[in-house]
Amino acid sequence: MRKQIRIRSRAMRVLGATTILSTMALPMAARAADEPQEAMAPAAEPQATDPEGGLGEIVVTATRTATSIQRVPISMQALSADMLSQRQVKGLTDFAALLPSVTFAGIGPGRNTPYFRGIVPAGGARESVGYYIDDIPITGTGLPDIHAYDLERIEALSGPQGTLYGAGSLAGTIRFISNKPKLDKFEFGWDAEVNKYGMGDFGGQYQSYINVPVSDTLAVRAMGYYRKDGGYIDNTPNNGLLNNGQPATLTLGDNNPDTSYTLNNAAIAKDDYNGIEEYGGRLQVLWSPAPGWDIMPQITAQQQIADGYFGFDPRVGDLEVHDYDITSQNDKFYQAALSIHGHIGDWDIVSATGYYQRQTKLLNDYTYYTVTYDSFGPGYESYLQFFDKNGCTGSGATLKCNTLINPQQYYRGLRNEKKFTQEVRLSTPKSWPFDVTIGGFYHKQKNEVNNNYATRGLDNIAGYTQSGGGDTNYPAGFGVPVAQGGTMILGSPAVKGDAFYMTEQDQDWKDYAVFAEGHYEITPELKLTGGLRYFWTEFAVVGFAGVAGSARNTVTSLYVPTGTMGCPVPLPAERLQCLNTNLAAADQTGRYKEQGETHKVALNWQFEPSKMIYANYSTGFRPGGFNRPLRIRNIGVATVPPFQSEELTNFELGFKGTWNNMFRFNAAVYYEKWDNIQYSVVIAGTQGAGMTGNAGKARVYGVEYDADLKLGKVTISTSGAYNNAALSGNFCNFQFDPASLSINQLEACAPGATFGSPPVAEVAAASGTRLPRQPQFKGTTSVRYDTSFGDADAYIQGAALYQTNATQNLNVFNNNLLVCPDIADAETDANRSCATPGFISFDFSAGIKKDNWTLDIFLQNAFDKRGELTRNTFCSITFCSGSSRTFPIKPQFFGIRWGQKY
Repeated sequence: MRKQIRIRSRAMRVLGATTILSTMALPMAARAADEPQEAMAPAAEPQATDPEGGLGEIVVTATRTATSIQRVPISMQALSADMLSQRQVKGLTDFAALLPSVTFAGIGPGRNTPYFRGIVPAGGARESVGYYIDDIPITGTGLPDIHAYDLERIEALSGPQGTLYGAGSLAGTIRFISNKPKLDKFEFGWDAEVNKYGMGDFGGQYQSYINVPVSDTLAVRAMGYYRKDGGYIDNTPNNGLLNNGQPATLTLGDNNPDTSYTLNNAAIAKDDYNGIEEYGGRLQVLWSPAPGWDIMPQITAQQQIADGYFGFDPRVGDLEVHDYDITSQNDKFYQAALSIHGHIGDWDIVSATGYYQRQTKLLNDYTYYTVTYDSFGPGYESYLQFFDKNGCTGSGATLKCNTLINPQQYYRGLRNEKKFTQEVRLSTPKSWPFDVTIGGFYHKQKNEVNNNYATRGLDNIAGYTQSGGGDTNYPAGFGVPVAQGGTMILGSPAVKGDAFYMTEQDQDWKDYAVFAEGHYEITPELKLTGGLRYFWTEFAVVGFAGVAGSARNTVTSLYVPTGTMGCPVPLPAERLQCLNTNLAAADQTGRYKEQGETHKVALNWQFEPSKMIYANYSTGFRPGGFNRPLRIRNIGVATVPPFQSEELTNFELGFKGTWNNMFRFNAAVYYEKWDNIQYSVVIAGTQGAGMTGNAGKARVYGVEYDADLKLGKVTISTSGAYNNAALSGNFCNFQFDPASLSINQLEACAPGATFGSPPVAEVAAASGTRLPRQPQFKGTTSVRYDTSFGDADAYIQGAALYQTNATQNLNVFNNNLLVCPDIADAETDANRSCATPGFISFDFSAGIKKDNWTLDIFLQNAFDKRGELTRNTFCSITFCSGSSRTFPIKPQFFGIRWGQKY
């Protein structure tokens, strides 16, 4: 497999080189470019200096028009191409470190999700942050790790962006703004890099771009790259021990020596096992068929193969884990887009069309799930006893097989995403006393989800044992050895293939919206902005999720709104979920619909040409959804109500100013109200099935700032964000009521849980509890010194990244169990919310530039600090906290880069 990957990689590099050479052979004619158009024209490069050595103007397109960032009445940051290069930004985790209001959670490249201002949803199906390549959104919660090269800038818009950016931008928006083809000049550049993680492996990358004016009206731009990252996590041999120092033996059957299995990872143990191989590119064509009209098709494609975990287990050692099966993700996507910008009379029109397709193939070690349930003893370990066909004696009721197959689990996932986007915007003539942009938006996506939680060889076993009785999912005594009174059951408990638990679903989303945003100058210095977006969202799913007992059940389906059997066809408009427990039939069917609006009002006062004060009110939205009925072990099917949409309201007051083109300072204070927080949990007795509910309300208040000071050859830049995010009211646990066979969250809850009728839910987090995964303060500061050596320019730069501590889960008990398990079992500590420690790291770089070439050296995390970002578990925190993984900042990383530009 790896050989095939290497062959494909070489083929892609050869193809990229031949493409560049053939493109260079095209005729190269140039003409003076027309005035840049907002939809696709490049803006001035952020962070550039002016001819007199001051701070340059930063032009952004956050409001869909090319505008100086100092005149945009929202809090935002722009990372220029120079900054991305100087700070060694390759993907999401790198640039998120430079954005103080942005945090992220996840377990590796292509499996991370960004957040803004402490708005960190812990459940639900939709994203809370918009993620865009130019004008086209890439939706999802686990985002592709887009390679940051040949970009004008990355824009980060804090706060709800619902008017212009839709439901996916509840808390903020991140935009990758690509360099566009130029009609008036030829450009070519490349750079090559060799790098290494401190005690880890070597890596490197090569990347190149070219811009060719073909004629006065046609230009082509292409970018391609290849990247190979060395790893830094060691999968060490287990030496007969688990991560907690206990013997690596699964004691199946209550320590019965006939039903135990010793784990061993010698076959896959490897140093620096979390390497990355990645390649991709972008092709753009700009055609200007008539004055004032630009048409630009483009395609961006990327494939990334990330091996291993990007977190470590401190119980094993620093940057070490004990993995017993292969973990690897093969993630590939392409996005095709067509931008059309023109004029109909004095009206300006923009059309943006996009098609996005992504496929992820994932293998993931899941042994610690098996280990966790084995440790619970009889009743929990029972599904781990599967017997090999070889070595059995007797037959029928006397059949006895005591040779276990390896019971450890692994995860195999295949996900295909297809998304189509169409947006049209129409702007009023510039001669009008006000300007308004009206538009329409349509987004359709289909996700095919195929997930298997499997045990190798499960589909080819002699059988398993049980003592009889029980429900159809897990027979009571399932797994009890024949020698202890069990009965051998021939066949396999696999749902399909070797999967013990399986998901096969088709998910369809549709989003429609109409919007308008306008500006009116009350006076030449005072401008009023207003916006409204009305949306419709739909979600439908067909598929199956469950174990073998559910798949073979003869019950057809349960219609949640009425409790009757059978799903109506066609599906009604209201929210519903039908649970079909027969894999061969119509499976599970559900539908969710919602509509509403988001708003924006801003007032900005340009009281001096270089200074502005603004006030901004905006709202954001994240759709709700339904929950499938849950089968409770030994009880029956429990109905679960749908969860409601989240709403975020933002009140913001900001200042943006520049003094003598030498000092720039922007700051904003804000207050945000977050309603109906979506939170996902696993309910006991549901065979690992989860549900999502609403955890109440929260509020966030904070301050964001960024500043640049240029004193001769020294430039000091700093940015930071303080966020105080906490619950506004108690968060009540979700409670199963045996009397009504339903799972609900009650408005009233108490310190202890009861199961009476009506039940009383337990307080999971009291009012005032801090929201998770957001440090109260995060910032970065850099100091750069520019000088010259003869006719060469040189620089040296130092930077610091720092953040305070952060909690990891909204449920206080779960958070403490994950972060500080030594106190988590003490009721007296129920109100103490533990946090992962804060940290500070330092980066250094230096470079020299002469004529058309550059040479840079860099050292990141110079002192190899193990700054902790998040922690994650293999299953519910309640059960799997003992095998959690810690996901740190990048360890020490250094390298050298050489490049040329023509």
